Amino acid sequence: MKNIFLSALSVRVLLVSGCLFATAACNQSSPGGNGAETEAAAEEAGQELEPLTTENAVEVLTAYGQKHPDSLAVISTRHGDIKVRLYKDTPLHRANFVRLTKAGFYNEGEFYRVVKDFAIQGGDSDERKMSQGSYKIPQEFNPKHIHKRGALAMARYGDERNPDKESSSHNFYIVTGQPVDLDELRAIEAQHNMKYTPEQVQTYLEVGGEPGLDTEYTVFGEVVEGMDVVEKIEQEPVDASDWPRRIVQHTVKVVES
Repeated sequence: MKNIFLSALSVRVLLVSGCLFATAACNQSSPGGNGAETEAAAEEAGQELEPLTTENAVEVLTAYGQKHPDSLAVISTRHGDIKVRLYKDTPLHRANFVRLTKAGFYNEGEFYRVVKDFAIQGGDSDERKMSQGSYKIPQEFNPKHIHKRGALAMARYGDERNPDKESSSHNFYIVTGQPVDLDELRAIEAQHNMKYTPEQVQTYLEVGGEPGLDTEYTVFGEVVEGMDVVEKIEQEPVDASDWPRRIVQHTVKVVES
């Protein structure tokens, strides 16, 4: 089974002395003050959002999600647009994606890992200037949301470093995958101690995806338009590390609630 580990990003994300490096330096939060209150004050003043920390991330994202119920976004690339729907029953992941989108954070990102018949991974860039802070998002596994073709999910560090399977603060991926057979699904059910619904079984058999990632990574949305664009990105020539030889930059905008 392939994995969507942040360690696959090589120099793009490094864990050094307890700090998560998205570019060249560890992000520091502003001292003092309640996280949610500081966040609200910054937004009202029209300033850049405060970088989050492990200590305040859940509080800030919970408050932000209540204030911003947005659930549709468009990821734009040189190949075209991908419209995604964000699930409201994964509230921390939805709020985090909306928050970074509205701050313009994802407009400095790119699809930097492309694995044919598996997934395209984006959200980061070596050229990034904006800081989002050093934090992870608690996993929000939901049996309703599987890694079907077109699923939107968050990357994470591996189990040895991250036993609670917390998500990355910003690295996301879109599943491509292929149809799977019933024997494979039953083996995954046994391995992960889960049971697919008849509808989910049909989806994997007919549409495809990556069931081996279920219960391992948080799915928080899905593509509703633009899978043809995902397929074009999936066809990009890559190097030995699965990085596209030609940059596939992306911008993201919220289009409605």
